Amino acid sequence: MAKKAVALKSQLVHIKALGAGNSALSKAQREFNRLTKRIAQAEKDVTAYRAAATLMRQRVQNEYRPLQARHNAARADLVRQLDHAHDHYKLTKGERHKIVDMIGSACYDLLERGHPELQPIMDKHAPPLTAQEEAEADREISEAMKALFSERFGIDFDPAVDVSTQAKFQAYVAQQMAQQQDRQAQEEAQATERRAKRKKSPKQQAAEDQKQAEEKNITKSVRALYMDLVKALHPDREPDEAEKLRKTELLKQVTTAYQANELLTLLRLQLELQRIDQSHLENLAEDQLRYYNKLLKEQARELDEALYQEQMDWSGFTGKPYFFTSTPAAMEYDYQSQFQLINLKIRSLEAEVLAFGHDPAALKMFLKTYRIPKPGVGPLFG
Repeated sequence: MAKKAVALKSQLVHIKALGAGNSALSKAQREFNRLTKRIAQAEKDVTAYRAAATLMRQRVQNEYRPLQARHNAARADLVRQLDHAHDHYKLTKGERHKIVDMIGSACYDLLERGHPELQPIMDKHAPPLTAQEEAEADREISEAMKALFSERFGIDFDPAVDVSTQAKFQAYVAQQMAQQQDRQAQEEAQATERRAKRKKSPKQQAAEDQKQAEEKNITKSVRALYMDLVKALHPDREPDEAEKLRKTELLKQVTTAYQANELLTLLRLQLELQRIDQSHLENLAEDQLRYYNKLLKEQARELDEALYQEQMDWSGFTGKPYFFTSTPAAMEYDYQSQFQLINLKIRSLEAEVLAFGHDPAALKMFLKTYRIPKPGVGPLFG
């Protein structure tokens, strides 16, 4: 949906009932009021969410990223302390095995998070794989990826094709996906051609003619509003320089709204500029209201999609499902929870490093509670 260049006033576009309650309004008038109210709320929701997401990104950068760096620094200190304890404390074979697992599994990501100096420690406790082990690991990964792409995308892997490396695998998948897309495009083109050749029944033809006529009338209705506003706002006829600039900006907004089929925006401007009044809305013909309501439904749908896209963008930023942070309030709650959690982790890690460095018994007590994850569970992040 097109973004507006200039903020509008909160102009109410609403058909008032002449009698008591909504019963005095026709069905189309009630639908018009419902849609304009829904659009007004959706516009507020999109604007509020977009502003909250922008502010939250700034807070993450300025407040949370430094905490992440401090958290990783505390984890790096823990690795150094565990390495020292492994070599110098009197520990059992099982306790040393747990330390090796913690360093290799729970903290391997630190090398890519600003602590490459830990590489010698990692190599000491988790020596590089042999050529045979690497080949076996590559084979297992390749088989797992084959199964995944076969299930999700229906790709058949030819046993004779070499997909042993990541580059070869990606090239083969890309080729198969391209062939699938070509086949689908051909099938769609053939189906479209068959539908075009198929003779329509009188009922189908009448429905299609009616649809085309309605679309034509909708286009005329929006264009009529647009042309009326263009005449009223044409800056070349304005002698006052300040007023000329104002009208120029408003005209840009009118053009943007017209190109996006934003009927409600055009009606708001007409009311704001006194091109129409309340009686004009109340006396709209039923046919005209029907055309307006179709456009308003489309505008409401586009706003819903715009809000969903904002939520998905934030979901991509956080890595959480969009429904976890579907409102600015939920976004703030999630941020505060993460902020408190990482502070708690930092304090706990710093206390552990201090305790383990002065009291081997504290480390032994900690190792008693540590359980080595079973194969397949995945990495344990400290």
